[in-house]
Amino acid sequence: MAFNMGLNMSNSLLPLYASSIGASAATIGLVMSSFGVSSILFRMISAPIMDTYNRKNLVIFAAALLSVAFFGYSISNSVPMLVGSRLIHGCALAFGNACCLAMVAEMLPKDKYNTGLGYYSLAQVICSALGPSVGLELVNLAGFRVTYTIAASVTLLAAFLAFLIQIRFTRVKKLKVTFNNIVAKEALLPATFHLLMIFAGSGTNAFLYLFAKEQGVTGNVGLYFTVSAVTMLATRPLVGRLTDKYGLVKVSIPAVCCSALALVIVSQSRTLTGLLSAAFVSAFGQGAFAPAIQALTMKSVPNDRRGAASTTNFIAQDIGSMAGSVIGGFIVKSLGYISLYRIMMVPYLAGGLMLYLFKSTIVRIEEEFTAR
Repeated sequence: MAFNMGLNMSNSLLPLYASSIGASAATIGLVMSSFGVSSILFRMISAPIMDTYNRKNLVIFAAALLSVAFFGYSISNSVPMLVGSRLIHGCALAFGNACCLAMVAEMLPKDKYNTGLGYYSLAQVICSALGPSVGLELVNLAGFRVTYTIAASVTLLAAFLAFLIQIRFTRVKKLKVTFNNIVAKEALLPATFHLLMIFAGSGTNAFLYLFAKEQGVTGNVGLYFTVSAVTMLATRPLVGRLTDKYGLVKVSIPAVCCSALALVIVSQSRTLTGLLSAAFVSAFGQGAFAPAIQALTMKSVPNDRRGAASTTNFIAQDIGSMAGSVIGGFIVKSLGYISLYRIMMVPYLAGGLMLYLFKSTIVRIEEEFTAR
């Protein structure tokens, strides 16, 4: 929670921060996506490192480095400075959540795998509920620089809390960097689906505040993220149990349709109530497929390749986030915000089609995991 609180406080504010120092919509997209460059590069070595060394120490390192990035944002007065801090941000993300996911995956019983990862993701959901609104209120009270300094302090708290975690660790192999240790080919199917979902989400969420401002929406737009997260908080454990019982495909295809419908509602919204309605619908989508896809990624590999599978999942996330923000910025520049939210329905629908076409492969992965 502490690690992700800083992220959620700051990420949704960065487009506004960049805009306040004169960045165009296309430049904002480049700033938002630049972290993906360093994140993807460092993920080339993070997977074998996670499968070789103590993941607790890597989480401490990631949290400390992320706090450096947030301090960098707090002193930035130009786009190049923001990009530099964003690159450090990407380095930290190459290790942080991927290490946590790999550790949790080793602890869960097979018959409650999706349920367990659903509960684990609640920590992230709580941060999604509180972070954007807290960040926006802090900006209104004290400005961007103070807000990012506070985010950095919260992330330093995460490093301290990680230090207190008790983990038994014995190194059993030497560090070896190979393609097979970096990317888990077995996890490419769920990773590709994850990429499509993140592409659509990052391409729309990054511009939500600016869209609301253009449409004259009054009130705290940060409540969009709060409503979405609170709804996920209430539904995610139930969805996890349904996924354990009925399988990923039967639960995720309706969820993807909910995410696409939410974008239709956003594109037609001119009031805060409309946006909050979209957030409610969207939560039923993301609340279902996000933990289910993470679980499928972990199920696709044996225990000694959790780091590679987790990294594969987050590489897909980085590519989707980077491409979605950049392409979203160019769509806004060329066609406007309303067209952006309508066009970004396509990746969601493509993901739903992919689930249907590969449902036999997904069922096989789940059956092999149970029998392993």
